[in-house]
Order: sequence, then structure tokens, then C-alpha cells
Amino acid sequence: MEEFLTLKDHVYNYIADQINRGNLLPGEKVNENSISEKLNISRTPVREALIQLSSEGLLENVPRKGFVIKHLSVDEAKETYLIIGVLDGLAASLACDHLTEQNVKEMEYYIGSMDLAIDTGNYGMYYKLQEEFHNVYLSVCPNKSLAQILMQLKKKFLKKDYEPDSPDKIRQVLFATNEEHKEMLGLFRNKNSKELEEYMRNVHWDAQKAYMESL
Repeated sequence: MEEFLTLKDHVYNYIADQINRGNLLPGEKVNENSISEKLNISRTPVREALIQLSSEGLLENVPRKGFVIKHLSVDEAKETYLIIGVLDGLAASLACDHLTEQNVKEMEYYIGSMDLAIDTGNYGMYYKLQEEFHNVYLSVCPNKSLAQILMQLKKKFLKKDYEPDSPDKIRQVLFATNEEHKEMLGLFRNKNSKELEEYMRNVHWDAQKAYMESL
């Protein structure tokens, strides 16, 4: 059954997409009137969406300026990686015994599609696919509160247009990351929850990789 979206949800998704595409950049003010006119809605749901995005750390409410896109520092990215590593590893280990063969096939499909997206330079698609990959096991994690916290934390890394100075570097980084997805898939298949938890905490979410969020 399709989830019902409120006007606030539509505005939230619109702003999030603009950040993801790089149309709204760190330090830039979000124009409430422009969004209201663009979506042909009142300013109330726009304001509600901005407040939610601010509470989730994507926007900052600056006095006398309004809501601006928050810049994620390398130190904050490292701190967030450390937290996500612990929580994502736990969520994956809890999900291990609940994954079906269909779930495993879905993750395998996303991995293959990610390789193709990287190979063709479609990095926006890569980001969406890797998000779906992680959502497979989070969807069956028995601790729903844990899964929800993780999804909110990962929103800090919403900006994913992947337009670095060196295209070869980003290809190399993303191919290496997808190799980690393949390793995770093998651990999921073997239901090796302990090793999976450690791998995700110490390798996949290694805080030293947080620099990638500023590529």
C-alpha cells in the first residue's frame, strides 16, 4: 500500500532532492516564497518542512537570515561515520536471521547495478542504488527504532552529486565501496552476524573514509 504523503512531505522531498542534485548548496538560503510558488502551495507546509529538515541537521536556522543549507565539516562527518558504523553493524547483525533468499537476490541485483552505474558515470543512480541496498536489510531489521535512527543519521550525507575534480578518483572510490557491498553480501549469505557487524563498523564505515562526503 502506498504511503500517503502530506503537503509537508512533498515539500520535504522536493527540498531534499534539490540538495541532492546540488541545486541548493551549503551556506545558501532556502527561499520559502520561491518554493511556495514553485509547488503552488501555501507557506505553512513549506515552513513545516524546513523546521523538520533543520531538526534533522540538514538546515540551519540563522537569525535574521532564515534557513540555510548546513555545511558538513570533515570532523562532523567522521563523528557521524563512527556512530553509523556501530548502529548499522548492529542493525545488519540483527537482520541476518530474518533475510529471505529474495532479500539476498535483491541485494545482489543492486550490487550489479551499482557496478554498471559507476562504469557509465551515472553517480546519481549509484547513490540511489546503494541506498536501496542498505534498505533491504534495514527493512527486515526487527529493531525498527534502530532502523529509523540510522535512516535519519544518513540524511546528513544527502548531497550526492559526485562531481569531483578527478572523475577517475571517484570511480576508484565507488568501485572499492561496492566491493565492500559484495563482502557484506557474502557475510549475509552465510549468516555470519558477528563478522558482519565488525566489518561494517571497522571497514565499511571507517571514519577515515569520511573525507568522501566532501568529494
